[in-house]
Amino acid sequence: MPLSNAAAVAQAKTLLEIREADKGRLDRIHDYLRNDPDWRPVWLASSAPTEVRQLAQVSRVNMLKFVVNSRVQAMYVDGYRTPRAAQDAPAWEIWRRNRMNMRQLGVHRAALGYGVSYVTVTPGDRAPVLRGASPRDMTVAYEDDDEWPVYALERRRAGRWRLIDEQAVYPLKWTGSGFESAGEPMPHGATMDGQPVCPVIRYRDTDDLDDPVMGIVEPLIDLQDQINITSFGLQVAQHYGAFRQRYILGWVAETEEQRLKASASKMLTFEDPDLKVGEFEQTNLSGYIESREASLRHLATVSQTPVHELTAQLVNLSAEALAAAQDSRRRATEENQTCLGESHEQTLALATVMSGGTVDPTATVRWRDTEARSLGMVVDALGKLSQMLGVPPQELWERVPGVSDDDIERWRAAAAEGDALANLTALLERQTAEPADDPEAVPVGADA
Repeated sequence: MPLSNAAAVAQAKTLLEIREADKGRLDRIHDYLRNDPDWRPVWLASSAPTEVRQLAQVSRVNMLKFVVNSRVQAMYVDGYRTPRAAQDAPAWEIWRRNRMNMRQLGVHRAALGYGVSYVTVTPGDRAPVLRGASPRDMTVAYEDDDEWPVYALERRRAGRWRLIDEQAVYPLKWTGSGFESAGEPMPHGATMDGQPVCPVIRYRDTDDLDDPVMGIVEPLIDLQDQINITSFGLQVAQHYGAFRQRYILGWVAETEEQRLKASASKMLTFEDPDLKVGEFEQTNLSGYIESREASLRHLATVSQTPVHELTAQLVNLSAEALAAAQDSRRRATEENQTCLGESHEQTLALATVMSGGTVDPTATVRWRDTEARSLGMVVDALGKLSQMLGVPPQELWERVPGVSDDDIERWRAAAAEGDALANLTALLERQTAEPADDPEAVPVGADA
């Protein structure tokens, strides 16, 4: 039975307190992921001159965003099927209706960045509605079983919120001092194995039985600060000491125009023999540059990101060498895909039940192959599998890098059409050739 409006408001207040406890951590990660024009480093004194504060602001080199993007751009779900099926399961149509080919990127990016993200499955006109949610907008509460939450509170737009439990969705609004009901509860009818469930699926980048999952950004924040501080030192040295400065002992310019003329002159002449002219040495910037590159290599190692993606040092690498350079990222990505894939399958299973279908427990999502490999090498290996081991060629199409389910369906349709045409042509050829091969056959239209 759905909660009353008063009970829904009270439960939302409890979840809001849980949300506030984690808000500082999530906002800190968010600040490190975005390019905020008002960002100011915490290690810079507020009394620093304006010029120095401006140098610190432009010294920020936001590498954590690229670390997350590098992992996300290697993960695309391309299908959902049972092991022996040639076509995707019916739930894949629900996925496509909700444009999850695009929306999955936000779900993956939030799960990797913050350590967790969510997808809600609610009733729709033509199919269940799938929508992703950031942990900055959704707070969930679990009991002993962490497969399905008991309650979920989601912040919507324009001060709108909603509470979700195993029975209904409760629309709420924020008045500035608390929650108020914004309408009647809307039953969602979500069930799994005959039991009502709260239709919110949690996505985590990995799993750990000892420590809480925190994502890939938070452990790298100290390294990001080191890169920012080194870049700040580089900017200060470059701004104040990277150019040669000349000095004149015993002479002071009487006007600003005279001083500028002296500083721009290629040759200075003076009548006073006691004047001395010299110059300061320019600051050597190589130490700052080498230090920053070392920090970037350290960041690449710790985050399991190919170093050439952070330092842009990629010179004449073969496909094999490039694959080796990306091996660490591939292993980390496979770990993420294992955890996120289970959540995608949970989402599609619930969507199947809500649309009136039957869930096949063996159905799994198919990840696109984004590994850097030579296409010629892959085709040669697949050809040998087909010729030497007798693997049907159509079963190997999925292993061609960059091929989507749509491509495979189109290939299969073209192959089937080609086979049908070849069979018809062969039949016509046999029918035409049979009378000519039989000397006693009577030609068509001749008298017996």
